[in-house]
Amino acid sequence: MKLDNMFKKTKYSTLRRNEHKAESVRPEVPEGLLRKCNKCGAAIIAEDVKKDAYICPKCGGYFRMHAYRRIEFVTDEGSFKEWDRGLETKNPLEYKGYLEKLRGLKEKTGLDEAVITGKAEIDGIETVIGVCDGRFLMASMGEVVGEKIARAVERATKERLPVILFACSGGARMQEGITSLMQMAKTSAALKRHSDAGLLYISVLTDPTTGGVTASFAMLGDIILAEPKALIGFAGPRVIEQTIGQRLPKGFQSSEFLLEHGFLDGIVERSNLKGTLANILKLHADGGCSPENMQDILKKSLDTGTQTAAAQKTEPDGKEEPDAGQAKELSPWERVLRSRMQERPVGSDYIESLFTDFIEFHGDRLFKDDHAVIGGVARFCGMPVTVIAQAKGTNTKENIDRNFGMPSPEGYRKALRLMKQAEKFGRPVICFVDTPGAFCGLEAEERGQGEAIARNIYEMSSLKVPVLSVIIGEGGSGGALAMATADEVWMLENSVYSILSPEGFASILWKDSSKAKEAAKVMKLTAKDLCRLGVVEKVFEEPQNFSKENFEQVTGALRAEMARFLSEYKRMSKEELSEYRYMRFRNM
Repeated sequence: MKLDNMFKKTKYSTLRRNEHKAESVRPEVPEGLLRKCNKCGAAIIAEDVKKDAYICPKCGGYFRMHAYRRIEFVTDEGSFKEWDRGLETKNPLEYKGYLEKLRGLKEKTGLDEAVITGKAEIDGIETVIGVCDGRFLMASMGEVVGEKIARAVERATKERLPVILFACSGGARMQEGITSLMQMAKTSAALKRHSDAGLLYISVLTDPTTGGVTASFAMLGDIILAEPKALIGFAGPRVIEQTIGQRLPKGFQSSEFLLEHGFLDGIVERSNLKGTLANILKLHADGGCSPENMQDILKKSLDTGTQTAAAQKTEPDGKEEPDAGQAKELSPWERVLRSRMQERPVGSDYIESLFTDFIEFHGDRLFKDDHAVIGGVARFCGMPVTVIAQAKGTNTKENIDRNFGMPSPEGYRKALRLMKQAEKFGRPVICFVDTPGAFCGLEAEERGQGEAIARNIYEMSSLKVPVLSVIIGEGGSGGALAMATADEVWMLENSVYSILSPEGFASILWKDSSKAKEAAKVMKLTAKDLCRLGVVEKVFEEPQNFSKENFEQVTGALRAEMARFLSEYKRMSKEELSEYRYMRFRNM
């Protein structure tokens, strides 16, 4: 028994000595080399994360990025020049320990406050930039933060430069009380002057963006972008849950949630951020093309488009009889059916074919992003334009997502937001109309469908930039007019434009929707009829069995006429454009 116990003790001691020996020769991990991802819990190598734009290699989660590192990441190397360093933070509430805490943070982070501002270049374009740093009191907005942002925006206004602000903040700074609250008004007022000067402001929201920052400069951008899965909201989730006594749904107040609800133009992966910002800046830097410069820009399009149109025997004028043979024999009802064909190219096809560098912007900034309307900024033969299309799908799934091309109020409000943005930056507006009509439903009425349509017509009538609308399929009622109150309206040969669908017309006047074929004949809804009535200016012939396979036969002629339109209307003053458009409809 004693021998057994001695053997066990000896064996145990030997094992412990071996373990200790193994531990002594095991390579140690240098302090700080390994970190734990606070999203997935995985052990990760810190240096790898830094090289990969501060993204977890295991789960793809985003870590917060220090301000100077962010500036290095999105600006051209060596181009950043910092402004207003060293402003002194005061203690308006004489809050105990506040100044001592600030001194400690300055030593720990190397920052003088929670935001870095200055001037830099992004792909060669000069811009003013401000970046919040969450290491400094969670980038809360005190007096110095508000002052640095306001000074940067004021200097940008004076030098006529765009502004990009990266928000990352817990909100107002409690230690400064009402003084912190006033920074919301200060920064917002400075941005209003910058906007009134016709200058671009891009807001980029990172995790987290909350409180008074969300209720001021963060949500005032001409274009608002966000990083994936960032927390964005006025009241933090903990405050909301304590107030209402309920658990919040998963994904609430995330970037994706805000995009769906219409408050963001887009979510951009960190690796694509510099390129996206550069493209947006370039599209806005070229916004004020003079008529003289436009002649050179559009010459290539005119030559190419004219040759294409001639080769296809297209008669863009539309006021003469087309000579397409069989096409002129189609009845009005047959043209209605062709306007609805599944194979017919849709709005997104025209954007892809006629424009380059298209960047889609989302949301009405009020409630939702309506997928029945696509809109954004693009180039037409090198010239920046705003392009908006009512969007049908190419299959059942897409049609359901786009509500079969029937916009809700949010779709019209998104379109109008982009049109007003175009007016601010002097960009022509080109609309593609293709809708059976505005969506008729309980929710649409609750959110003001009639008001949204009326507001579009009202504002479009006096836009100070050229506006062209092309009806590419169905042009149904006020839902179409809300995107066709333009200087000129063009139609494709087998598109239709009417007060109501033939089925609806027959149902109202004859109490029999089955008489839609007879109604189509009575309604004068074909392109040729409407050209004779002076409702549309140009009609474009279509090939037989019109589809994406023979799409260029139509877009070639469109391209040439669009070039002529822009060349002509860009020469007109703002006042002339408004008067011309007013008289166009006044004389109908």
